[in-house]
Amino acid sequence: MTQDERRIWLIKYLLREQTPYHGTQIPEDAEGQRILLRSLMNVRPPRPVSDEFLKLQDEYLSERNAERGIIDVTTLQPTKADNRLFIWQGDITTLKCDAIVNACNSQMLGCFQPMHLCIDNCIHTYAGVELRLKMNEIMQAQGHEEPPGQAKITPGYNLPAKYVLHTVGPIIRRSVEEKDKNLLRSCYRSCLELAVENGVESIAFCCISTGVFRFPQDIAAEIAVTTVREFLNTNTTIKQVIFNVFKDEDLNIYNNLLNK
Repeated sequence: MTQDERRIWLIKYLLREQTPYHGTQIPEDAEGQRILLRSLMNVRPPRPVSDEFLKLQDEYLSERNAERGIIDVTTLQPTKADNRLFIWQGDITTLKCDAIVNACNSQMLGCFQPMHLCIDNCIHTYAGVELRLKMNEIMQAQGHEEPPGQAKITPGYNLPAKYVLHTVGPIIRRSVEEKDKNLLRSCYRSCLELAVENGVESIAFCCISTGVFRFPQDIAAEIAVTTVREFLNTNTTIKQVIFNVFKDEDLNIYNNLLNK
């Protein structure tokens, strides 16, 4: 099958299994089809899927991720302050490293809002439906929602990263309290500890809690850098930590902390 044929096959499969979307028209253009496929994957509940679907999805996403561009973290330049720390601006789903960190909600099943631009949605989109199935398995076994400050690990599936570390950050209701700072520190430590347990040597952190969870970006960055450096000073398993930023504002904050 060509990439176009795979995309149409996957769309038709998802439309057939999801009754509310049976009448949906498939766009003729490739970009419209990509949007529809992503939207259908975003809303798909964690239920069994055929081996044929997984085979074609994995072939499609493998080629799609290559088309989007893969960034090998070994090519990145370290910061001036610490040669173990790196700053990179861009889409974390394109990073080829041992592990990337996903900031998720307490259900841990990914974002069900079609085409939402949160990191949770992006990671699940380009990893494939296996990731939601795996997280559902983990959460069913756990039997309760995930509290802030902890971490879970899964394979990266179709992502360039070998693993995904999933953590729930603190939500800021009014102003930042010390308990919020401690929970954010715990997010970073929990991810690092779990990474070490799994032999991870390179890990990319997103800006945990600074989006819709409203943690102030400057305070969050200071906590991230301090916590990571303290951990690396006590454990040498992890050789490379990448602070992945998307916004220019976050890039400036991390540069001020590490590149002056």
